[in-house]
Amino acid sequence: MPKKRSGGGLTGTQQAAKFLGVSVLAGAVLAGIALPAFGVLGLAAKGTVEGFDEIPANLKTPPLSQRTTILDKDGGPIATVYSRDRTVVPLTDISPYMQKAIVAIEDSRFYEHGAVDLKGVLRAANRNAQSGGVSQGASTLTQQYVKNVFVEEAGDDPDKVAQATQQTIGRKIRELKFAIQVEEELGKKKILENYLNITFFGQQAYGIEAASHRYFSKSAKDLKLEEAALLAGIVQSPSRYDPVNDTEEATKRRNTVIQRMADVKDISQAEADRAKNTEIALKVSRPKNGCITAVKGAGFFCDYVRKVFLTDPAFGKTQEDRAKVWNQGGLTIRTTLDPQAQDSAQDSIKNHVYKTDQVATALSIVEPGTGKVLAMGQSRPYGGGKNETYMNLSVDESMGGGAGYQPGSTFKPIVAAAALEQGIQPTQSYPSPYQMDYPSPVQTCKGPWTDQGVPVENENETEVGPYGMKEATAKSVNTYYVQLISQIGVCPVTELARKMGVERANGKPIDQVPSITLGTQEMSPLTMASGYATFANRGTYCTPIAIESITGPNGKEMDVPKSTCSRAMSEKTADTINTLLEGVVEDGTGQEAGLGSRPSAGKTGTTDFRLAAWFVGYTPNMAGAVWVGDPTHKKKMVDITIGGQYHDKVFGGAVPGPIWRDAMSGALDGKEAPPFNTIHIPNPEKDKGDGDRDRPRDNGGNDNGGGDNRGGDGDAGDGGDGDNGDQDPGNGPGGLPGDPGGGDNDGGNPFPGFPEGTFD
Repeated sequence: MPKKRSGGGLTGTQQAAKFLGVSVLAGAVLAGIALPAFGVLGLAAKGTVEGFDEIPANLKTPPLSQRTTILDKDGGPIATVYSRDRTVVPLTDISPYMQKAIVAIEDSRFYEHGAVDLKGVLRAANRNAQSGGVSQGASTLTQQYVKNVFVEEAGDDPDKVAQATQQTIGRKIRELKFAIQVEEELGKKKILENYLNITFFGQQAYGIEAASHRYFSKSAKDLKLEEAALLAGIVQSPSRYDPVNDTEEATKRRNTVIQRMADVKDISQAEADRAKNTEIALKVSRPKNGCITAVKGAGFFCDYVRKVFLTDPAFGKTQEDRAKVWNQGGLTIRTTLDPQAQDSAQDSIKNHVYKTDQVATALSIVEPGTGKVLAMGQSRPYGGGKNETYMNLSVDESMGGGAGYQPGSTFKPIVAAAALEQGIQPTQSYPSPYQMDYPSPVQTCKGPWTDQGVPVENENETEVGPYGMKEATAKSVNTYYVQLISQIGVCPVTELARKMGVERANGKPIDQVPSITLGTQEMSPLTMASGYATFANRGTYCTPIAIESITGPNGKEMDVPKSTCSRAMSEKTADTINTLLEGVVEDGTGQEAGLGSRPSAGKTGTTDFRLAAWFVGYTPNMAGAVWVGDPTHKKKMVDITIGGQYHDKVFGGAVPGPIWRDAMSGALDGKEAPPFNTIHIPNPEKDKGDGDRDRPRDNGGNDNGGGDNRGGDGDAGDGGDGDNGDQDPGNGPGGLPGDPGGGDNDGGNPFPGFPEGTFD
């Protein structure tokens, strides 16, 4: 007596013999391919044995793609992303009703036959011959599973999907041989489990667990009879039997499944009648896929995490390898996002800049010493709708951002640090006239830069030195800083910037020209925040990271890249910069960004034509950068309303500064407030009897910007701020202190190597 397998099926050898013995019939309806008549039988039979033998014996089953969950640092959910929404569950976590329903309607003799149901083939051949068309197929559940494996392997490639589903005899023969292999290796229960986890149920749901949550908002193990029958009925045609869009058609199909379950004695007729009289009661959970679903306004951070994964070799040698792992999903990614910092950042952004404003803002916060990205947000939400964007304004072009924005005077502390590293003392004084030509020649990494007669000027005519480094930094005096970079050369500045991770957003090298001292090279907010964190960390730069850990679908921890920290400057240099930049916040251009009793430091910056304004600042435990401007580099921020407040001109101290202040205040609430390591910097010799020139004088509410400096240096303008005046002293009671300092780009004066009006 022939040896049978458990469940009534024949062995693989017997199956192959049977298959070859009925190759004529199989040519007509080979495992479900229904042809209209018998005219092609000879063609089907011809070469069948040869083709069958040539097919590889091993079916390589790819891991099933599943959803990936992205979490914040505390384990709170940020977003769910997936190529295919699927959660793989064992058969024990699937309702028995569901198991019986799918077998009853798709392959009622599943436990009686092997890979191919010969009775089904004969029945289908007879029906199709009688009808002269395609009225019935005969694919077994095992064959359907194999076809789904081919589809899964094809991924999102439309050509590969078409090849995996094309109705050809060659594909069906291949499908059958693999089905025989699967039957031998897996057994019936495992095949059923795999089938229910791989099958598409419509509404973006792959696998029974995702489908159960999609249509009924419950786990597959809790499905009732009528619910299981509904889902089993969908499989044949997910669009036709979609209960969300066509309840009537879905009900008919469900009742067909229920009656079939009664016919094969899985349920009683009484149970069937009761279930058929039950109305469909959906509890639909809409598909939630991608960073657009991120909470806390973290869509851009979510997208940044995705970009990090797809670009870091730690997750695969090639872009294709990394994309394959990402698309297969099933990952649990714990990130560095601090929910407190993220909430505070988004609240501050919403309070100061509206998504409907003509300009936008972006903010990034990092942790000094670890490189962890704690918050990332912007005023224009993540999405493709009106006043939305998919461009991450906080990051470099390669990570989903744009080409960056000129940082203006926020670049000057890097020049100061480079000078200190070269042995220049913080008491270094320069004449710093209101206007002068760039000194020439100036040494660069590529040789001397020479360009005679290129002018640079300070914010207004009363802003005249001599100045020391402390006062020149607080007031952001342009003519001081062009002399400083001319003395030390351009190369030390660009080399230090590189060590601090400060590079152009478009990936190109920083230009070897003296004008970089005024912030002419486009940077991203995350780059500037990470660079300034070097000062907070006493001279050690740590590369930014967004991922703490990843757990794979197998429950094992994956290796993730760690932040790499390296010394960029001496502790003494960093401590000196901290001292200089504390002065900027205490009594310089950044007073509106101050955090009260909490030690903080930072620098304002506004670019030529007021196309961008910045505040970059830090405490010993957090560093953040805020940019405000037009992402298209076209809108000048003059006579403009932002966040419901009118500004005759925008500058770093008055718009980005308060955004930074409010964001950092909330992010740091409840956290310790350590002091900076600072040094004593003597004041240089006083000039012109102006008193203590390290402190601005009240301008008495002068509303004329820097054009009428009757109150002294108070409203002379944020370093690098193009127009006249850095602060609008008329905005506060009795006049706020002005924003002392020179203009970055000097009201439109040309920079060396750049024609006038091109700083956008």
